[in-house]
Amino acid sequence: MHDDRRITEVRLARLVRERIAPAVYSRTVPLALSSWEAPGEPVPALEAMRQEFQPQEHGAAWGRPWGTTWLRLQGEVPESWGDGPDTTVEVVVDLGFTTEAPGFQCEGIAWRPDGTIIKAISPRNQYIPLKLLGGGMAVDFYVEAAANPDMAQGWTFAATPLGDKATAGGAPQYRLGSIAIAELNQCVWELQQDVWTLAGLMEQLPLELPRRHEILRALERMMDVMDPDDVAGTAAAGREALAEVLARPAYASSHQLVATGHAHIDSAWLWPVRETMRKCARTFSNVVALMDEDPNFVFSCSSAQQLEWIKELYPELFSRIREKVRAGQFVPVGGMWVESDTNMPGGEAMARQFVEGKGFFLAEFGIECREAWLPDSFGYSAALPQIVKAAGSRWFLTQKISWNQTNRMPHHTFNWEGIDGTRLFTHFPPVDTYNSDLSARDLAHAERNYRDHGRGSVSLVPFGYGDGGGGPTREMLAAAARTADLEGSPKVRIGSAESFFRQAEEDYPALPVWVGEMYLELHRGTYTSQAGTKKGNRHSEHLLREAELWCATAAVRAGGAFDYPEAELKRLWQLVLLQQFHDILPGSSIAWVHQDAERNYQAIETALEAIISRAAAAMLGPGDRQFLLNAAPHERNGVRALAAGEALAATDPVQATAHNGGYILDNGIIRAVVDADGLLASLCDHASGREAVAPGQRGNLLELHRDTPNEWDAWDIDEFYRRNVTPLVHAESVRLASEGGSAVVVVERLAGSSPLTQRITLAPGSPSLEIATAVDWQEREKLLKLGFALDVRADRSAAETQFGHVFRPTHTNTSWEAAKFEICAHRWIHVGEPGYGVAVANASTYGHDVGRTIRESDGGTTTTVRLSLLRAPKFPDPDADRGQHELTITVRPGADIAAAVQEGYRTNLAPRLARGGSAAEPLFSVSNPAMVIEAVKLAQDGSGDVVVRLYESLGQRSAGTLTANFPMKGAVPTDLLERPTDAPGIVPAENGAQLTLRPFQLVTMRFTRK
Repeated sequence: MHDDRRITEVRLARLVRERIAPAVYSRTVPLALSSWEAPGEPVPALEAMRQEFQPQEHGAAWGRPWGTTWLRLQGEVPESWGDGPDTTVEVVVDLGFTTEAPGFQCEGIAWRPDGTIIKAISPRNQYIPLKLLGGGMAVDFYVEAAANPDMAQGWTFAATPLGDKATAGGAPQYRLGSIAIAELNQCVWELQQDVWTLAGLMEQLPLELPRRHEILRALERMMDVMDPDDVAGTAAAGREALAEVLARPAYASSHQLVATGHAHIDSAWLWPVRETMRKCARTFSNVVALMDEDPNFVFSCSSAQQLEWIKELYPELFSRIREKVRAGQFVPVGGMWVESDTNMPGGEAMARQFVEGKGFFLAEFGIECREAWLPDSFGYSAALPQIVKAAGSRWFLTQKISWNQTNRMPHHTFNWEGIDGTRLFTHFPPVDTYNSDLSARDLAHAERNYRDHGRGSVSLVPFGYGDGGGGPTREMLAAAARTADLEGSPKVRIGSAESFFRQAEEDYPALPVWVGEMYLELHRGTYTSQAGTKKGNRHSEHLLREAELWCATAAVRAGGAFDYPEAELKRLWQLVLLQQFHDILPGSSIAWVHQDAERNYQAIETALEAIISRAAAAMLGPGDRQFLLNAAPHERNGVRALAAGEALAATDPVQATAHNGGYILDNGIIRAVVDADGLLASLCDHASGREAVAPGQRGNLLELHRDTPNEWDAWDIDEFYRRNVTPLVHAESVRLASEGGSAVVVVERLAGSSPLTQRITLAPGSPSLEIATAVDWQEREKLLKLGFALDVRADRSAAETQFGHVFRPTHTNTSWEAAKFEICAHRWIHVGEPGYGVAVANASTYGHDVGRTIRESDGGTTTTVRLSLLRAPKFPDPDADRGQHELTITVRPGADIAAAVQEGYRTNLAPRLARGGSAAEPLFSVSNPAMVIEAVKLAQDGSGDVVVRLYESLGQRSAGTLTANFPMKGAVPTDLLERPTDAPGIVPAENGAQLTLRPFQLVTMRFTRK
């Protein structure tokens, strides 16, 4: 037989493009338009409708960047329209959409005149059924049109001023397209879906497979029986020609796909948070409208914050969502406040993502999410399995690891083992997207890509337009119906994430295991970009820790004289959790987003400082004695952990002497030599007498790198950055200063064209050297590193993560190790060999790298620790990081892991002084310093019970006693939501509990007061 395959396929494409698609709407009539442009930020619907609308031309330009234009659409449906057996009437609204990037351009939402939402208008969902407009043949409604600029710009990563409202300009971004009443031919639309499904499937099948040619000939027959001049009249015949191939059942061994509707709406990214609120309303109104049409449609919604916005701003829509939740169609998933980053949030913040998220879903819907849902976060902390399980959940889903540049994960369904040994059932959808349209290409990729064939047979596919929102469409539901049981395709069923996980657990009981972090081999720059946002996050986390501790202490110690501010603390926690969204804290959003975040952090600081001040006054009582409030879990200046007391002054002064143009600083604990270049030539601790700085090397070395990633500017640091480096050796000046008994060496130098001042401080009684770097950063596409070449043979580094630490090799034996050339650490990183180590702590820096070389001179090993201080990416914020920064680190020689943990708290919890009448004893104490108390608070249910959260910090089996230093009736271990639970190794005692903890075990206990 002659091969006319290509000829037939081209014929089909043209028929669909020029005949079938235009025939979906056989008749249209334009609507009368009028408009009102909101002068500033968006306004409520009823307020907009009260404005004076002016006549609006069809096809006119509209929409300054980030502006809102309200359109009023009016008209009459012509007689007899929609009377046919296959016809209905819709309104079609084209705001000037392009066919690409549905969530990254203008959008709209339709409103009835009474202020209730109809549904959204988006690039691939432009219709409004007449029946949703209130009945009758008259059309009169409003569209709130948002002129969100196209920040993606085809993903060229070109710098643009559009991400800042102050620089975006006022030029119209769009031009109105067709806005009309239209008659929909249902039979033609169904034919269009038949063809799309079959043609897509055909393209995915091998040429040697008979099924491919069978579909081709069926499509050929369809084209032969149809009249291109009368598509509507012959569509039924065309569908009949395809019926047989559509009815062929799937292979018995076909992969099974559970398709769950989804709209991955980034809570901020290439748009501000305020626009996300409207994106949520648009998407969720679309979803509810689809559910009204299809009772089998299931939608998964992952962020409590987004539903909280709907509850507050769109109460009528929220009540409709409640109904769909009760019906099992609108399904909350994930149980987190937002889909947060998991690399950088502290342990308590990561716990609170689940506390607040699950708490919201339980309170509003009576539903407890059992899965953690993070399809798009940039790598996954090794501490996450324990936190997820401690929150009462049992499954985990992500997709982002499919973006790895170097290595491919070996499984799609597996057990993930965290740092404490907790295992979590985990799934990566092999479809490799969370925005599937259920095309044949996506379905075939999921089946071919699945790495567990022969052991497992089912995977999940989230479908719906995401990132910028939009969600599922009726076309996607049509595709799901056609592929439920179709030869050559995986079997698709619509279902919830929970239904998938339960099926997968039964389908694949003997799971393989992945141990440790799931490092994303991409987006390594997110540990550093937007340093101001990261500093605000770290500071806010520690202020919240202090506020809860001192408020709980005041509530217990002062009795009824102090009211625990539960509602205000909850509000502030939720605001901090929002900023931890995976495009805010990582620094990968437009300027507007980070301006908002830093304003929020300032407001958080102001509110928390006021709360702490009130708590301290109540806790200490009236008086003029000065007390140190030690919120750290370790003793400080003679004040017990978590207590307020009078500090002991260090007795030994710091000796500072000039030396070869530099200075020697010595406080009797450590000795540091700062040379004439302002670099650290020597650092010793007197206890060991050992030199920490490698021979011939220096510490405190700033290095300026070229930073021009191939793509994803704010996200990525590419390995080749290392090949272009300028060591900042020359100092403009090096001088000695004295400050409160401390010795301070002040070093001034230039980083490119950016003036930079370092204050190298040794304080009395301090086991560490502090280096504060203040810089007026004016570079572009540069990376500033701060390095320490250390004389230790460390074959691995230890970096703090949530409730513990993670080890990473310093060598690159494998491609997995080589890919980790930039790593994340929380408050500290430690390198060492048996008997000796060095800790480097930081106050707001997350990005690090650790490397090792062998010295030819003596055969020793130099392990170099470097911190990534600042970047200057050009997209999506062309002025990212430019401006004033102060970044503080400390270096502690002779440190083991326990000292590193302590140093992390010392560096991040500045001494807090307050005046009052009497000291305050800690509410809790532990007998073993390996057990670190991370949080002390009152129970969230308002009972007055006291909750303490602690963890084993050294990665070893540790035993000790937790003592409550207040009258108590009893104590029980709980989960993160403060519900009683079984906990191994915990035996309640008369005034606390006896603990025997496995490495990194997390414990929450609830104490009832007498």
